[in-house]
Amino acid sequence: MDWEFFGNLPLLNNTCMLKVEHIGIAVASLTDAIPLFEKLLNSPCYKQEAVETEQVLTAFFRQGESKVELLEAMGPESVIARFIAKKGAGIHHIAFEVSNIEEEMQRLAAEGFTLLQDKPRQGADNKLVCFLHPKDTSGVLVELCQERK
Repeated sequence: MDWEFFGNLPLLNNTCMLKVEHIGIAVASLTDAIPLFEKLLNSPCYKQEAVETEQVLTAFFRQGESKVELLEAMGPESVIARFIAKKGAGIHHIAFEVSNIEEEMQRLAAEGFTLLQDKPRQGADNKLVCFLHPKDTSGVLVELCQERK
């Protein structure tokens, strides 16, 4: 098969996912997970942040152009607490950077993907975010994110 052919396909429109922005990992405790990931990645945690709307504490690591985001639940009703109770700690989502989150949301909705939010929300790390339902993405929770201007 000529794989170069696939690399030269034109975009169907001007919106697209630019890169993997980060991988979100649900952890039971940032206190335990941060030193582990600092050793694993040989890189310091550069930012910690609480996202009150999601009831989650986050910690970020930069690896090249991509990031790793650790997620700890702030309470038992948090999405992360429910995720860990059901599936255990581990990969929670993959986030893609987009140039225009509202246009990308419209495009994906038109393609039949289920958006978990009607409008972008404030996320961690100065991002606007929207999630896609995993039932439409082969069981993977996908996050769209755009840097707030």
